[in-house]
Amino acid sequence: MMSEKKSQKKGLIIAAVCLVALVAVFAVIYGVFMPKGQAGDKTIGLTVVFAPDNQKEYTIHTDAENLGDALKAEKLVEGTDGEYGLYIETVDGVTADSGNQEWWCITKDGEMLNTSADLTPIADGEHYELTLSKW
Repeated sequence: MMSEKKSQKKGLIIAAVCLVALVAVFAVIYGVFMPKGQAGDKTIGLTVVFAPDNQKEYTIHTDAENLGDALKAEKLVEGTDGEYGLYIETVDGVTADSGNQEWWCITKDGEMLNTSADLTPIADGEHYELTLSKW
């Protein structure tokens, strides 16, 4: 009976060590292969869509490697930092009304992104859109 408990405990310890090792391996792989922004000076385009008939164009010159840093440096966005980076709440002085189920959608050349602005790498010549959207 005592031997069974020791065997079970040993199995749990081995499983926990394997899990920690697996998480460490995935973290290293992500760090090596995660998308990285282009280093150095670059110019990106940005369209802010407040409403279908109300939009504003920007040309951003930056050395930032991700969209969030470029937008913050231009003082175009404000928001809160979360576990996935900046959650954009205000763009060019216009705040999304969460009570009205509004939010700022990030797209690149019209395609919705699955990353936050802080996790979106940028390269010279790219174009992004920030659109005030409603659920």
